[in-house]
Amino acid sequence: MLDGIVVGLGALLQPANLVFTFLGTLGGILIGALPGLSSTMGVALLIPVTFSMNPATGLAMLGGVYCGSVYGGSITAILLRTPGTSASVATTFDGFELTKQGLGGKAIGVSTLGSTVGGLFSALALLFLAPPLAAASLRFGPPEYFLLAVFGLTIIVTISANNLGKGLISGAFAFLLGTVGMDPVSGWPRFTFGYSELLDGVPLLPALIGLFSMSQAIKLAGERLTLPEAGSIKDRVMPTWTETRKNLVTYLRSSVIGTFIGIIPGAGTDIASFVAYNEAKRFAKKPEEFGKGAIEGVAASEAANNAVTGGSLIPLLTLGIPGNAVSAVFLGGLTIHGLLPGASLFTERAEVTYTLILSLFAANLFMLVVGFLGAGPVSKVTKVSNQILAPMIVVLSVIGSYAMRNNMFDVYLMLFFGVVGYFLERYDYPLAPMVLGIILGPMAEGEFRRSMMMFQGSFLPFLTRPISVVLILLIIAALVIPLVRVYKEVRSRGPVTLTQ
Repeated sequence: MLDGIVVGLGALLQPANLVFTFLGTLGGILIGALPGLSSTMGVALLIPVTFSMNPATGLAMLGGVYCGSVYGGSITAILLRTPGTSASVATTFDGFELTKQGLGGKAIGVSTLGSTVGGLFSALALLFLAPPLAAASLRFGPPEYFLLAVFGLTIIVTISANNLGKGLISGAFAFLLGTVGMDPVSGWPRFTFGYSELLDGVPLLPALIGLFSMSQAIKLAGERLTLPEAGSIKDRVMPTWTETRKNLVTYLRSSVIGTFIGIIPGAGTDIASFVAYNEAKRFAKKPEEFGKGAIEGVAASEAANNAVTGGSLIPLLTLGIPGNAVSAVFLGGLTIHGLLPGASLFTERAEVTYTLILSLFAANLFMLVVGFLGAGPVSKVTKVSNQILAPMIVVLSVIGSYAMRNNMFDVYLMLFFGVVGYFLERYDYPLAPMVLGIILGPMAEGEFRRSMMMFQGSFLPFLTRPISVVLILLIIAALVIPLVRVYKEVRSRGPVTLTQ
């Protein structure tokens, strides 16, 4: 591991890698600060840009986009009471109240420092936890990979807890799309309808750009986003040492919470920020101040949601399981460069992997500088109108879809998925199950059929392999725990009485 760190550090310190990491961080902050956009969309939109780059440079830039966009959402949350991303919803509770009190700069300063602490903490966890987990993945065979894919698909239950039926429909539709292309065993074309472009399956990148970028452009073009007048930053942005020391425990506690939640597949930045906010309120000496301008509320939310970034990449790089929607899109960036999650990433491709991990440290430090020095100028992006934003997204989506294979078919496919994504969101069908189904569906089918060939059609060997048994138990727990939670919520409401 030490050799990999040294090699990765040497690669990261190359001027090109540092420059693109900085540009990715700055671009991510701008994307996060634009209401209506998201970290997922930002990463999906810039994946095609990395296609012609060196893999280490491209992934370092995507790491900067990921970190910067999560932090950028706090700018609009604090100044406009409109979270740029779902990660900063909890930040609005106290951030905007501080802005109304003339303390918007202070709130952004605390948000910047908290985001940096959370991001650095999770990057450390990624650096030291990922290699041992990757080494353990060497013991995986087709049965384990099949169960791993199934476990990844059970995330649909977690992320669709509010509307399980629609989440399952969305995932099942994507699972069907995963059957398009060559049969993994016989090599016979399936559901290609004569299009040779579909022989390798549904292209991941056009699908992702359509679902997350083009659908948002259609949504923005069809509505006028009315925002409250932005608060001005007139006070001090950089926190004093006294303020920093006062919030230090909150930063560290929320970083641990965010990193842990990031590792759990299916949980995301929004969940982490709410859990950390609740814990900060529970430990606060004056909990009644939360929601009225408590600086600890901003510190907890922002430290936690940025700590998810490194945490969510741990299961992705080691086992190929996306921790959340952003890391699911990140998986597309890995596959485009021919990188497969697992032990080989930390041995054969150590330079690329450790450059990516160490780029998260650089991205968070760049974020700290931009946040403190550029809070005022960056806050002006909150005033960009939909009339400008929507056409920009359309142009970038078309260019990104075409650039990978220089094929107009991919552009048409992106437009199709854009319309599908728009209507799915309009009728409250979650998009994350679509991503999981498209990515993990083919893996589950292929590994299952290989397992059946190995075991001559018998299911019993699944129960004789220790890792398989552990994964089966995890699958059962992932399916049962959300259902038990729903059952308890129904029981807590008491019996329903009908009155005429």
